[in-house]
Amino acid sequence: MFRFENPQYLYLLAAVPLLAILYYYSSYRKRKRLMQYGDPSLLKELMIDVSVWRPQVKMWLALLALASLVIAVARPQFGTKIDTTERSGIEAIIAMDISNSMLANDVRPSRLDKAKMLVSNMVDDMKDDQVGLIVYAGEAFVQLPITNDYVSAKMFLDGIDPSLISLQGTDIRTAIDLGMKSFTQKKDVSRAIFLITDGEDNEGGAVEAAREAAKKGIRVYVLGIGSPEGAHVPIPGTTQYFIDEQGNPVLSRLNEEMCRQIAHAGNGAYIYVDNSSSAQRELSKYVDKLAKAKLESQVYSEFDEQFQGFLILALVFLLLDIFLLERKNHLLRNFQLFRKN
Repeated sequence: MFRFENPQYLYLLAAVPLLAILYYYSSYRKRKRLMQYGDPSLLKELMIDVSVWRPQVKMWLALLALASLVIAVARPQFGTKIDTTERSGIEAIIAMDISNSMLANDVRPSRLDKAKMLVSNMVDDMKDDQVGLIVYAGEAFVQLPITNDYVSAKMFLDGIDPSLISLQGTDIRTAIDLGMKSFTQKKDVSRAIFLITDGEDNEGGAVEAAREAAKKGIRVYVLGIGSPEGAHVPIPGTTQYFIDEQGNPVLSRLNEEMCRQIAHAGNGAYIYVDNSSSAQRELSKYVDKLAKAKLESQVYSEFDEQFQGFLILALVFLLLDIFLLERKNHLLRNFQLFRKN
């Protein structure tokens, strides 16, 4: 593909025909004034050193140099070649619970913030893996399609907040089902869903969904975050807590049994997340154990600069213009390439 990095400079090429018109108009005026002095044939005999074609050649050489210089400044480029390379890595979908219960602070600074730190560190350790991000509460949606753009992954991760989903609750089954649909269609690739939750499944069917994922070769790892004793759920921006129908503060507890059942059905593992760094080490261990399969990655080559050739042309045209004299060269007057016998 061909392009100009600075195409706005190409407007300067309009000066080339304008300068040519001005030159020929000036030459016409000059010839008209000369004709007032006498017969053109007599004037030609009197001005034996004057060349008719040399000034025109010099003018065109200068204009060609100008045009080449303008094109060089516009920076012509070739590129966008797509190379397919083989990489070693896994496909990982991170499904993060963003229901209000994830605001509880039995894990510091909160369950949600702790989950973000875990995922951020996990992404930092990735090299040849692909990662996607799903958020869920009473419903689920893809926050980031599967990609190897780790910068974008961390940017989307920072923007996660319970306000992203208006329908509250915790529907783990929907998150797993959406995760199974979010992988690529490549074959022989290790796939895993990393489910981050406090285990409060309000809809049911999560174990069955994990079992279905395992049948498709997708492992389900569950990161249970919180404490079995539970904690009250704060209302964002206030010092108050969510209350239930009886007017009591909502107490959110980690359902470890549910987390273990989902992980077992999904042929994965359960990781308990508390205030220590043990969960991060376990997570890294399980990621490393996943089979590394060959993935194809499309790499777009950089645009190659081509302005150097036009700069060389401009220099050649200028040198020819400099060394070509406007008047006839007496040294070459008697030189004939083809002599008559």
